Parts: sequence; C-alpha cells; structure tokens
Amino acid sequence: MTTPGPTLTVRPLQYRDLDDLKQWQPEDLEAGSDRDVAEDVVSWLDYQRRWYGPLKVLSWMPRPMPQNQTTFVAERQKTLVGFIQVSPFNQTRSTWRVERVVVNRSALANTASAGYMDVGSRLLRHCFEAVWEARTWMLEIDVNHKSALGLYRFNGFQPLAQMTYWALQPDQIEVLAQREPDLPNLLPISNADSQLLYQLDTASMPPLVRQVFDHQLQDFKTNLLSTAIATTDRLVNKVETVGAYVFEQQRKAAIGQFKLAISRDGKQPHSAGLTVHPAYTWLYPELMAQMAKILQPFPAQSLRLTSLDYQPEREACFTQSQAIPESHALLMSRSVWHKVREARHLSLEGLQLSDVLTGLQPAGKPVPGRMTWSAERWQALTGSPTPESSSNDSGSESDR
Repeated sequence: MTTPGPTLTVRPLQYRDLDDLKQWQPEDLEAGSDRDVAEDVVSWLDYQRRWYGPLKVLSWMPRPMPQNQTTFVAERQKTLVGFIQVSPFNQTRSTWRVERVVVNRSALANTASAGYMDVGSRLLRHCFEAVWEARTWMLEIDVNHKSALGLYRFNGFQPLAQMTYWALQPDQIEVLAQREPDLPNLLPISNADSQLLYQLDTASMPPLVRQVFDHQLQDFKTNLLSTAIATTDRLVNKVETVGAYVFEQQRKAAIGQFKLAISRDGKQPHSAGLTVHPAYTWLYPELMAQMAKILQPFPAQSLRLTSLDYQPEREACFTQSQAIPESHALLMSRSVWHKVREARHLSLEGLQLSDVLTGLQPAGKPVPGRMTWSAERWQALTGSPTPESSSNDSGSESDR
C-alpha cells in the first residue's frame, strides 16, 4: 500500500511570497508561452513589490475601480511550486481571464510532485471555486505550446476563436499614409458615445463570442480614475492613446472604430485595435490609412495589429497592406455557471399546439358529476328552467 504524497495547498499571494518567487531561476519556469517567461515574471515581481500596498487597498475599494489581477500560489511542504494570475475581463466581472499559469520544475523535483499538469490543474480548479463571480473563464494560448493546450483542454476549456498577431513595418506605414482616407464622419470617442460603441461591438462578433465576452454598456465608459491612469501612462511610459469612430448618419449608428496606442519615444512598437461593422468592410483600408497618417509625426516603429478568424475581411486587408503575421494564438473558454445548461438550444418555432398542450390533456375519461345551478343563472344561459326545478314542479303536480 502506497502512502499519499504531500498535500498541495493553494492560497492567495502574500507579500512574504515575493522573496521566494524572486529566487526562481528562469530556466526552471514552465508557463506555456512563447514570450520570454523570465522577463515577464521578473517585471511582474518588481511591480508587485513596489505597489503591493496600494494594489491591496484598491482591491478592497468598491466599484468602479480599475480591474486588478488576482494571484494564487501553490505551496507544498512550505515550498512554492507555482502560481496563477487571473483578472476580470469585463466590468460586471461575469467573465474572468487566465493570464498565466507558471510552475517551477526544480521545486516540483524537490517535493516529488507529478508535474506541470497536476499543479496547473489544481491552480485552475481552485480559481473556478474561489472566484464566485465568474460564470465564464477565457484565456489565450500560443498554438505551439502543446503542454499548455493539454492542460487547458483537460480542465474543460474549448476553442473559441483563432487569433493572429500582425506587424506592419514603418515603410508600409509611410505608403499607407500617402493616401487620403475617405472618412467624412470620423469623430473622437467619449463617454457620450458608449451606446453606439456597444452596439458596434455587439454586431461585430458571432453570438458565442459575444456570450463569452459579455460586454455591457459600462465596458465602453471611462471613469476619472481610468483617465488618471492613462495620463500617468502617457507621462511615464511615453504612450499616447488616440481613439475615433465613424458615424453613419442615416442609421444613427457607429460603423467602425479604432484605438491607437502610440509610442512617442519609439522604444516600443505601436499597437492598434480595429472594429468594423460586418456590413461596412470597405472601412478597413480607410481606417488603416487614417492610423498611418496619425503615426507620421512620431518615431518610426512597427504597428502591431490583431485579427480573429471570424473576420476574414480584416485579415485580407492586413495581407494587402503587406503586414507580416508574427504569431498565432488560440482563444479558449469554459463555462462554470451551473445555472446555464450547456446543451443545444431548443427552438419553439417547430412545436405544434398539441405538443405544447400535451400536459393539459385529461389522464382518463371524465366522470359526470352533479352541478348546482341557480334558477336565474340557468334560465339566463339556456332560456329554460333548471332540470331540478322542472322535476320538482312535475312532482308537485303529481302530488296535487
């Protein structure tokens, strides 16, 4: 009979854990990501060490507050063997996102653990139980990392969409900037336009993706604190954010929008998000030309763009602009809301009235019973006296 191994404990991150995580070696980390895991973990640790107190206070504040990350660590025999980072994806906090799952292979060897799959599964299941607000979980994983894909599939995640990251080189940006875009109703984005942007976002994605994202009107509004954070980012990191949308006057709707994060010092690539209504796909090259014109006064850098597989016109526009696909990722989701049945939707259009009223049919032959009617009620309905009164009248006549 084999004795069970040491128990794996999952708990929230504490300040004393930062020193232990700082001692992890980059070559021992397994996170299932193409990015440089060591750099990401080191920068995250520095950020946590510097802002641990303020971030903890902000997590206790009521909404609306900036959506913060939540970190859980896995501990076995007082040794940290891994951690997971999750964060809310929308303002209502109904959908949460798994940012990363990191496991230390050397620590697992010292504690005789089974490996990345067991520790990662334990961390994920703890998040499913501990984060009671989340009814849907989602994540993004590079398609080349088979171990991470196996971990997420084992824990119930299913593919939602395929993502491609593109890079538009500076010389191609100059070529696009030479053309004058045809955008007569291009307006800056403000909180007053949140309803229009919400409708555009709803129309631009398939129903399943829309259900997982679960965006509401408040997701397209910015509060005072968010504006202060954007101002700090502009002053400290030299990142300028510009956003605009195209207004269609006849339909009174937004038919396209872009958000451009500009690197003013040229130390990092520019990035942009692009959304176009499916009925107005001709806007893609026009918006690309508009963003290229905005980037002209700033240092030459590549522009990072993203496309999903349910928007083929966007990928065709990027290919025509000679953008280079850098990486491919898979968007996955999992439902944990037990009130939602994950089954095929039953349509009510094909049901007949007899099928609907089946439960109202009598179980057996009805048994006649005696019903008492008032003389006035019976005479008003039939125009004749009640049978009971008639029999009584006949009986009285016979008696006479």
